[in-house]
Amino acid sequence: MPRVIHFEIHVDDPQRAIRFYSELLGWQFTAYGGPMPYWLITTGPDGTPGINGGLLKRMHPLSGNDGVMAFVCTADVDNLDKCFARALELGATAALPKMPIPGVGWLAYVKDTEGNVFGMMQPDPAAK
Repeated sequence: MPRVIHFEIHVDDPQRAIRFYSELLGWQFTAYGGPMPYWLITTGPDGTPGINGGLLKRMHPLSGNDGVMAFVCTADVDNLDKCFARALELGATAALPKMPIPGVGWLAYVKDTEGNVFGMMQPDPAAK
């Protein structure tokens, strides 16, 4: 059964958001160093309940139904193509197409039947 393994916060101003969450919740932010600006969020010590996440600059400006304004949860899936297709069959719409996260896996976002965005990640260390 797929579980939520990661969340993301999409923001207009990464440094402002990092300051906010660091000061409010004590979260720690570490630059990922990948092909785009991305920060890993540590929300607490390993071995305690909860998950860690990431923060990135919004890829698309907010306008109408476009852009992501949310904490996006990502579920671990065995086959992204199959799960993405099944989500569409069940009434979801594509939010962001399948993309590689180099060295981590394949990621895609859909909007569920209520308009909520969530991600699905297929682990694959060879993703480029």
